[in-house]
Amino acid sequence: MHNTFGSKFKIEIWGGSHTPQMGVRVGGVPQGVALSVEDFVCDISRRKAGAKGTTTRHESDVPTIVSGVDGGFTNGDVVEIVFENKNTRSSDYDLFAKHPRPSHIDLVARRKYGAALDLRGSGQFSGRMTLLLVAAGVVAKKMLQTTSFTTDIVELGGSRNREEFDSIVEEAIKSGDSVGGVVECVAQGVPFGLGEPFFDSAESIISHLMFSVPAVKGVEFGSGFEGVRLRGSERNDSIIDERGTTATNNEGGINGGITNGNNLVVRVAIKPTPSISREQMTYNFESGKVQPLKISGRHDVAIVKRAAVVVEAVVAIALAELSLQ
Repeated sequence: MHNTFGSKFKIEIWGGSHTPQMGVRVGGVPQGVALSVEDFVCDISRRKAGAKGTTTRHESDVPTIVSGVDGGFTNGDVVEIVFENKNTRSSDYDLFAKHPRPSHIDLVARRKYGAALDLRGSGQFSGRMTLLLVAAGVVAKKMLQTTSFTTDIVELGGSRNREEFDSIVEEAIKSGDSVGGVVECVAQGVPFGLGEPFFDSAESIISHLMFSVPAVKGVEFGSGFEGVRLRGSERNDSIIDERGTTATNNEGGINGGITNGNNLVVRVAIKPTPSISREQMTYNFESGKVQPLKISGRHDVAIVKRAAVVVEAVVAIALAELSLQ
């Protein structure tokens, strides 16, 4: 499998959801960046399970920095960060080889890579692997000294009313179902001029990496899809000073693929997880019939609750890549 990203700020992930260890290698990090295990604690905690509607699988997620750092500072070599997987229950996934989950990777992965592919816990396709993106994002943010991030869920289960989020999740739990949502990331202090036209545009680099995140089904910048319902006279961002500040930000901080110095605004659609406890009718390859599938095990009802920090990490990684080009 090809699990690398970037030409300057290079990341490579390895391992799987139920392998003893998994890790990420980060290349392109300059010398002298302060980096310690403590720097990872906040963002890793934001991704952890525990809130209502998240999986009951709990891992310590303590990072081990095995290379690239000496005396608390990067030394110019590849930074490698390793995590252990200990709270695994691989038998929960035995059924899916013959009776694959609807809208999941089970069937596609086995047909592409063969029956010997390690799909315990969904293997390298698992949301567990986003822990490695979060770790790489921490390194990226340490390099982006002028940039800060504000990231949150702005829609859940079809509602944009935050006061309804908890009750929507509770209803989904009771009905054995799942819910999706939208995460918005706003990056402030993004340097002017990042990105190139067409294939290496800021949108292209961010979207490329964002769609590698399991459950992501849509990415928009600025007013995105809502903006197409406006006339040009309504949507255009008027420039109001010599720095290029705009009165509105429908472009989301990017013109022609190049950052314009205004806030970078990215919204990401996170689908409902396919692994639901409600019975579903789907094809059973052992019997050759469409039969009911009842999924057990530990799965998120609202994976979007853990996705905000992942989205933020991806934006940071993409900006680090763009800043080095």
